[in-house]
Parts: sequence; C-alpha cells; structure tokens
Amino acid sequence: MANDCLFCKIARGDIPAKKLYEDDEVVAFWDIAPQAPRHFLVIPRKHLAGPAAVTAADQSLIGKVLRVGAELAAKEGAASFRMVTNEGAEAGQTVFHFHLHVLGGRAMAWPPG
Repeated sequence: MANDCLFCKIARGDIPAKKLYEDDEVVAFWDIAPQAPRHFLVIPRKHLAGPAAVTAADQSLIGKVLRVGAELAAKEGAASFRMVTNEGAEAGQTVFHFHLHVLGGRAMAWPPG
C-alpha cells in the first residue's frame, strides 16, 4: 500500500468510510459524492495506480473486485447497475488507486460522459 494514497488509507482504516464489505484483499465503501441512489466503490487493498497498472499476476484480484461489486449491487437492491473504472486524469480518474465504481438505482444514459 502507498502511504499517501487516499484509498490505501481507507483500506487500512486510517480514514473512516462507510464500508459495505472488506476482506484481506478487497474493500467496498459508499461513494462520498454519489452519482446514483446506490453508488459505491470496490478497491483492491493492493495499491495499483489504475487499470493500466494491472498485470497478469493481478487478474484474479481484479476478477474478485468485479465479483464483489456485482454481489454487493444485488445485495443492495440494484437489479441493473453500471460498473466504471477510469485510467488517467483525462478519463476522470481523481484518485490514482484502481477502483471500480458501481452505480445503480436509476436509469443510465449512453454514451456516458
């Protein structure tokens, strides 16, 4: 984990968050600026700067992030949901730690952004 990374601090418990789930590899918590009635993030505890930093060794971890996101969406009553991840500032990434946004509870427009 990176010492100064916001999401690493949340994963360690240094910064409080409204957590939905956590285990030894993954943490999920509600977004502080929700864009949908159900909007939470799922992150790996391992610090990866973004999708481009994912290696073959991380495949099962990122698969777990996706699975946990889908399971939590169902548990939270989102029959339909969108999963979003961003790479780089121009794509909207503001925290440079891989994270999956899970949004549900409203209709989603296409294309996004």
